Amino acid sequence: MKRIDAQDKLARKLGVLIVGLNGAVSTTFVAGVMAIRKGVAEPVGSLAQMGRIDNGRSNGDGEPIREFVPLASLDNLVFGGWDIRDENCYESAISAGVLNKEDLRRVQTELEQIKPMRGVFDRNYVKNLAGSWTKNTQDKSLIVNKLRQDIRDFKARNKLEDVVVIWLASTEVHKPVLRIHERLEDFEKAIEGNHADISPCMLYAYAAIAENTPFINGAPNLGPDIPALIDYSRRKGVPIAGKDMKTGQTLLKTAIAPMLKARMLGLRGWYSINILGNGDGCVLDDPQSFKAKQESKLSVLDGILKPGQHSALYGNFHHKVCIDYYPPSGDNKESWDNIDIFGWLGYPMQIKIDFLCRDSILAAPIVLDLALFMDLARRCGLSGVQEWLSFYFKSPMGSSEHDLFAQLRNLNDALRSMKTIISSAEEESGSRLMSNEMRL
Repeated sequence: MKRIDAQDKLARKLGVLIVGLNGAVSTTFVAGVMAIRKGVAEPVGSLAQMGRIDNGRSNGDGEPIREFVPLASLDNLVFGGWDIRDENCYESAISAGVLNKEDLRRVQTELEQIKPMRGVFDRNYVKNLAGSWTKNTQDKSLIVNKLRQDIRDFKARNKLEDVVVIWLASTEVHKPVLRIHERLEDFEKAIEGNHADISPCMLYAYAAIAENTPFINGAPNLGPDIPALIDYSRRKGVPIAGKDMKTGQTLLKTAIAPMLKARMLGLRGWYSINILGNGDGCVLDDPQSFKAKQESKLSVLDGILKPGQHSALYGNFHHKVCIDYYPPSGDNKESWDNIDIFGWLGYPMQIKIDFLCRDSILAAPIVLDLALFMDLARRCGLSGVQEWLSFYFKSPMGSSEHDLFAQLRNLNDALRSMKTIISSAEEESGSRLMSNEMRL
């Protein structure tokens, strides 16, 4: 572990490499950070920037998180990534239609300078898209080498020591874990053999880990969530996290369900429908891609309510999730929930929620937090699955905890632990410096 101190925080640059650089979430995130740098916006929704560490007595009363641990400065973030469309980030942000043109014009010059490297695309994993700006090979071993070189070139070009990679590209079709995904040796042989069940997300994750770079999976793809890559991340000392960022409907679900359980109110059924018109909605219009998202969304309630422990209340509820592609909605997703509950003596009640949300606006601050926290984890010597980041995911790797408030407590605990690691490292560094001065 390298030394971490306040000076390090001010001086070091952090590269953020995004898979799906031209997407709605990515361009909203990058444009937002640039606007915040210019002082024309606030980082609303970012726990890392606006939250406070739980002091153990009352949540939110402690020191600001950005001062409690040495997170990279927003002024020192450097952006890049891959996409399957050859557009600069300004062009893509205009096409996405999330941010208005006046806001985008404020950061137009900066966005126009960010262009994607050629992405990895396999039509078998995303049925409803076509890629024109892609690696000119289908050889998966060669693809991995090209991705690794991309990471090295990005670091050298921008004089970076530290980089994180985050997948913000489309949802891949649902795939089960197979034998080739179990052992690292078999996984590497499968890459060499150009095996069809090695997805683009897995290739990006493998390349990032091989380059000692943290990898974050923002979609419900398997990606790094296979035994082979979890093992590889531990061997290499690299943190990984995922999967499927928790933004709108599921965010509400992980807050409402704990309330029902806390008050021991019963649940008969929970019907959820999403209306979405952006590129993500188009991809999810394919049944195989939707299945990956559906499984991610359906896992939440069982994890919170634990039907086995409370069978009288939660042993027989019906849970249904639908996503409808409706182009006129664009990025302004509508999620509607009908919740049938029961109370004293079994008498029925209902909760209805209509959340008129903005998908990329909710996702952008999550991307920022994940990039900053994963970089911190790597500098603190953490490796493998970062369960403490389950707060941000629908299907958190390595954790069955879905209660939003329990997840927040775990995140605070992890930050306090890293603070201890940092303090110990600083004391050790100071002792070595004093010893050297005495010898001189």
